[in-house]
Amino acid sequence: MKIGIIGAGIVGRAIGKLALAAGHQVMVSNSRGPQTLFSLGRSIGCEIGTVEEAAAFGDIVVVAIPLAAYRSVPVEPLAGKLVIDTDNYYPERDGNVPELDSASTTTSELLARHLPRSRIVKAFNAVAMSDLEKDGRPEGSSDRRALPLAGDRVDDKAIVVKLYDEFGYDAVDVGPLSEGWRFENGRPVYCIPMNAAELKAALAQTTR
Repeated sequence: MKIGIIGAGIVGRAIGKLALAAGHQVMVSNSRGPQTLFSLGRSIGCEIGTVEEAAAFGDIVVVAIPLAAYRSVPVEPLAGKLVIDTDNYYPERDGNVPELDSASTTTSELLARHLPRSRIVKAFNAVAMSDLEKDGRPEGSSDRRALPLAGDRVDDKAIVVKLYDEFGYDAVDVGPLSEGWRFENGRPVYCIPMNAAELKAALAQTTR
């Protein structure tokens, strides 16, 4: 599978490395242009390109940029595509977003509004990237960690579940995209290692 990544920070690099190790083709991009990613391309073996090129390249596209920049994600190249949203809301970094402060929407629903013809799945946001790179375990391992995801289409979520599995993690489907608040920054499960049973129980008890 071809995976385009918008964002070359800690999140984009970690997901890119794991996707390459799982046998996928990866193109990483950032807002400053591919000339700034020369060393990254050589160090992990990914392709590099502009944001628009990464959006066109990917069968799926990962958005791994600060939430405050979500409106910079190109709309037309992502029409009809599965987009994995990894964003988290940090007011001290992103500034205050009234809709998020009032809990009237979620981070991924903001992105979905910006990308009305894309299919959004919330994933990879509730794990520290240092953990993501080292905590993966083979299927069936007693200490295998689980990660949550949310989205409106079962077939799209199945693709993300497969990615989680390839990276060494069980998946817990939290439901539609609107339920993504259950594992956003500040919730009890956020970046806390749990197995699937523990994660399901904690998510069910989470209040808004």
